[in-house]
Amino acid sequence: MNNDNSKPIIGFTCGDLNGIGIELIIKTLSDNRILDLCIPVVFGSNKCINFYKKGLPNINFNFHTTKELHRLNNKQVNVVNCWEEDVPITPGELNDIGGKYALISLQQATAALKDGHIHGLVTAPIHKKNIQSEEFKHSGHTPYFKEFFGVNDVLMFMVAANMRVGLVTEHIPVAEISKNISKEKILNKIKIMHQSLQKDFGIDKPKIAVLGLNPHAGDEGLIGNEEETVMKFAIKDAKHNMLVWGPFSADAFFARASYEKFDGVLAMYHDQGLIPFKSLAFEEGVNYTAGLPVVRTSPDHGTAFDIAGKDRADASSFLAATFAAIDIYRTRQGYKDARANPMRKMSARFLANSVDEKLEEA
Repeated sequence: MNNDNSKPIIGFTCGDLNGIGIELIIKTLSDNRILDLCIPVVFGSNKCINFYKKGLPNINFNFHTTKELHRLNNKQVNVVNCWEEDVPITPGELNDIGGKYALISLQQATAALKDGHIHGLVTAPIHKKNIQSEEFKHSGHTPYFKEFFGVNDVLMFMVAANMRVGLVTEHIPVAEISKNISKEKILNKIKIMHQSLQKDFGIDKPKIAVLGLNPHAGDEGLIGNEEETVMKFAIKDAKHNMLVWGPFSADAFFARASYEKFDGVLAMYHDQGLIPFKSLAFEEGVNYTAGLPVVRTSPDHGTAFDIAGKDRADASSFLAATFAAIDIYRTRQGYKDARANPMRKMSARFLANSVDEKLEEA
């Protein structure tokens, strides 16, 4: 049944069963035009899908249930039953059940991604507390994928049409940020961003901006000295092989829309990058894990327990994450072809824009 090699196979995890993840999946994949772009595979349970489907009476959502990843239906949404038992679903409630089955979905989807059964993965939101167990001791999806795929480092890369923001530090206490800023770490994150902009986004010579850690980028050492003692040396080393500028004062950088002049922006910590990103690109923002050998995206929001099961979840970011997974996978394929045969560089650029063109036609 799975004989359409022109479309990538994109997997979806269900996230916390009591959050908005399954509702987002149904809303996103109910548009049949998605089937022209990819073969969707949801890792969860048809019973859980049907539970949330009943609460969405205005949406017509059909799917094909399977246990065999080599027998997918390329004309329907595929649902892989990761468990058979009846699971009590209580929308909006934080409990162990939501975390337990979110992890089962994530584990099976990640294994399928590693084994090449799917070409990209879109992860629905998990709750960082109730998913903790002997099998999951991470602060979120990003470090989980880093460990699973055995890479030295990854970059939490928030991407949208108007900006791309990466983070040096992610989910750590504010008091720990300065201790986790080093020349080596900044330089490594710049390298991952540079490589990702080239192979994942099709930008030949990306321009990267680096934000300062302290207010006003330290004011030449008057308000903190990390910019003078650490950051400037990392940027200087990066300039040997890449187009990098900074450190910039973060407030003025976003207030003056300086991000529009760069292909990527490297922020020092979570809120420094995510507050302006979510303010300027919330409905279309995507969380992408750069530096992995595989493609993984997610929406730029959480489980939203307060609106779970109420047909109020906005699927814009989840839809953007789906398109991003498709687009990045195709761009990577074009990049590989161009590296193997430089004469095919124009083909790589065409692939990078193919999804956008199809959406405009639709």
